[in-house]
Amino acid sequence: MKKDRVLRIVLIPVFAVLTAVGAQISIPLGTVPVTLQMLFVFLAGFFLNPMDALTAMVLYLALGVIGIPVFANFSAGFQHLVGPTAGYLWAFPIAAFLISYLRKINYFLAGITGLAVVYLLGWSVLGLFIKNFSKAFLVGVLPFIGIDFVKMILALYASKKLEKIMEGK
Repeated sequence: MKKDRVLRIVLIPVFAVLTAVGAQISIPLGTVPVTLQMLFVFLAGFFLNPMDALTAMVLYLALGVIGIPVFANFSAGFQHLVGPTAGYLWAFPIAAFLISYLRKINYFLAGITGLAVVYLLGWSVLGLFIKNFSKAFLVGVLPFIGIDFVKMILALYASKKLEKIMEGK
């Protein structure tokens, strides 16, 4: 049991750091860049228990708020949690929690649900900022659906492999 607790304590910051690294792998596409953050949100949800997945993403946000440049383009600061892309960031902990919780039912459904939460919150906040929900959908959701679906499939595959490794199979 102690070994499991130590592993959990290690994995939470590991997933926060992986999400930060994923944020730096960025391709600018207008207002919202394509990053690998969602890949690690999916992985945290598929691999960690619900509270650990949520905690890892909250830790990621906290690191950025206190000034560590973990957000896209090596940026940091509270302004990211109140700006046009804030909805995406706030959705990460919720999505990771839901993915982890729902994976017991179905991994694919869990991933789609987590992605829907990120899109819904991200699109809503972006729409409020630019005062145009249609445009927000066109720039903040539509270009990313296929890319994020591929990230979800990759995360699903990787998490299954990781589980087998961790179980010693």
